[in-house]
Amino acid sequence: MLTDEEKEAKAYVHWKSWQEAYSRLLPDHFWKEYTLERCRKWAFDYPNDVFVAKIEDKVVGFVCCTASQQENLENAGEIYAIYILAEYYGQQIGYRLMQFALEQLKEFQQVSLWVLEGNERAIRFYERVGFRFDGISKVVRLGEDLIEKRMLYTV
Repeated sequence: MLTDEEKEAKAYVHWKSWQEAYSRLLPDHFWKEYTLERCRKWAFDYPNDVFVAKIEDKVVGFVCCTASQQENLENAGEIYAIYILAEYYGQQIGYRLMQFALEQLKEFQQVSLWVLEGNERAIRFYERVGFRFDGISKVVRLGEDLIEKRMLYTV
């Protein structure tokens, strides 16, 4: 279970990493609603199944993972979020978080995640880990209608 201090730090990582990862993918008006306070509320309202990565007691990334709720997947886990501050890219933090999540989900036959269309950096990362697109997509509302595509990892 995360401490309140870790929840605060996770909220900041969530807010900041979204700006870093999605600034060119999401419309400008989206950012008026995507506030640090909103991420803070999520961090305190939904603290379960969240694991943080720290460097010298500073939270620099996190992953959220648990059983999938998708009706068209049986015996599947899901990675709901994985984010790292951009200043820590290239230091294997994302890879270690991903390996940790996959270990947490090892009881499942497959693991899913959703990636925003056009998020090429994330797609390359997920593919290197072993995730593959399965042809399923959905529309998400992030200031406008955008497409997320599902990727699967078979254990």
